[in-house]
Amino acid sequence: MPSTREIRRRIKSIKSTSQITKAMEMVAAAKMRRAQERVLAARPYAHHMREIIIDVASTAARGEVLHPLLERRETGEIGIIFISGDRGLCGGFNANVIRRLTSFLEELGETAKLITVGRKGRDFMLRYGYGLSAEFSGLGDAPKSVDTSPIARTVIDDYTAGHLKRVYLVYTQFVSTMTQRPVVQQLLPVEPERLTEEGPGAADYIYEPSPQGIMAVLLPRFVEVQVYQAVLESIASEQSARMVAMRNATDNAKELIESLTLTYNKARQSAITSELVDITTSIQAMRT
Repeated sequence: MPSTREIRRRIKSIKSTSQITKAMEMVAAAKMRRAQERVLAARPYAHHMREIIIDVASTAARGEVLHPLLERRETGEIGIIFISGDRGLCGGFNANVIRRLTSFLEELGETAKLITVGRKGRDFMLRYGYGLSAEFSGLGDAPKSVDTSPIARTVIDDYTAGHLKRVYLVYTQFVSTMTQRPVVQQLLPVEPERLTEEGPGAADYIYEPSPQGIMAVLLPRFVEVQVYQAVLESIASEQSARMVAMRNATDNAKELIESLTLTYNKARQSAITSELVDITTSIQAMRT
């Protein structure tokens, strides 16, 4: 059994760690609430933009392609924008989305051009020999759309030039504080019928100028909004996962402190008993 001094030292160390994890939990909770507000505020904008795209695309004649980002092709590579976190200490957040990406790559059965957003995903891809065409990191906890637009422009330019045949987003969707879901979402080509399945539109507008002119402005912006929305979802999920992980760490530290305190009391009682026995034995020896 360790000495009482060693047990006291360990209890003190664990108490210091629990104070750190408690502080990190509170910081993550505050950041999570702000990130959740940004996610919920961005969703209506993306929804109404989706409605307009569906409505404008329905005016096109059969076989007519209003914009290159709507064009389906069979040649070219597959592009993937992979969004992870910049930091750890967030439970299985990064591991889960990395696992979803690797399983998706196995399903594809072909090489893909990877664009990573976040240091953890980048480091994993490089460690296991995956090639990266671009990487972005250090967006912070509250990025603006201007911070994520270069990510979208990278795939828009490659797709418009004919280098890519499909582009996917792999990120963690924020469902609730306790639930975050890694998802794979097709980004390009933009398919109005797929958007209709995700959420039917009810737009009834008269558009000016031509549908081609509207799509030329709207579709690139729509892709940028989708990437920005995915980044916000990932940040909210990361902060939620970190808050839960730090709460669990704090609870585990409390349980360990209770167990060590019990061990300390037993060791102290054993030492006192041993000393009393020694004293009693000495007194008996002196009497005799």
